[in-house]
Amino acid sequence: METIGTLWMWAGFAVFVVVAIGIDLLVMERQGAHKVTMKEAVRWSLLWFSLAFVFVGILWWYLDGSQGREVANTVSMQFITGYLVEKSLSVDNIFVFLMLFSYFAVPPQYQKRALIIGIIGAIVLRTLLILAGAWLLATFHWLLYVFGAFLVVTGVKMWFAAGQEPDIATNPVLKFLKKRIRITDQFDGEKLSTMINGVKHYTPLFVVLILIGTTDIIFAVDSIPAIFAITSDPFIVLTANIFAILGLRALYFLLADLANRFHLLAYGLALVLVFIGGKMLLIDLVKIPIGYALLVTASLIAGSIFLSLRSSGEAAKGAPPALPPKA
Repeated sequence: METIGTLWMWAGFAVFVVVAIGIDLLVMERQGAHKVTMKEAVRWSLLWFSLAFVFVGILWWYLDGSQGREVANTVSMQFITGYLVEKSLSVDNIFVFLMLFSYFAVPPQYQKRALIIGIIGAIVLRTLLILAGAWLLATFHWLLYVFGAFLVVTGVKMWFAAGQEPDIATNPVLKFLKKRIRITDQFDGEKLSTMINGVKHYTPLFVVLILIGTTDIIFAVDSIPAIFAITSDPFIVLTANIFAILGLRALYFLLADLANRFHLLAYGLALVLVFIGGKMLLIDLVKIPIGYALLVTASLIAGSIFLSLRSSGEAAKGAPPALPPKA
């Protein structure tokens, strides 16, 4: 596997992730169970976003001095493109989280713990999948075409499934859990299990954590091939992926009340997946510069967000005025 990541870069990034999660957990413990405000969500979102670009700035500076300006520019654009794709695809995760929390009536003050545990699990899972994927692609070049075809098919399916909400009640994992363990519909603080009449029952929070984990497996299978179409360097793939995941909790609370306004984003993401999949399929015939790939990706995502906000605004203007309350 060819990578720009040296041993100290891998080790340094691992230490950064552990410290970042540790600080996040420490802050969460000190604050206790509370509802995250919009101001807090904006502050954390800006922090994670800024850290990602500080990282790519340091990476560019290091590569510019060690491998030249061209390599530094290329790798930096690969990171930014991958980060943008992963960050955008994570919005789909947020929609699912919203449905899960709503379905199980998870109080806002408990959602934060569920998300941080889910994020830690996602980091471990994706690290394993990315390293395995990098090894497979380095060993079997033809897998690029398999990944490319998979992304095109996934993009087409996403396009036609946009706007359709999955039925959580029919989720096979939920059905399996209901058959295998005792589940109560009552919360016991942030506990994952509780005793009822001397019998151990699992709380809805435990079920939500399991469903978040299985959901991330599904999303990881979609998103990881997408970033491998941008670069095969496992260090860039992993760092872009994890930076996107680290900011997921803050992004959730930032977009939780605005999710319905991004109703066209799924169509933009579908086109991004088709574009990236097509790029992967044509990799030996057409070389698309990373700058063009970044421009197309950013344009599709920004365009779908703009159209979503515009149509939401027009719908709000066209809505009939609310009737005054009856005396």
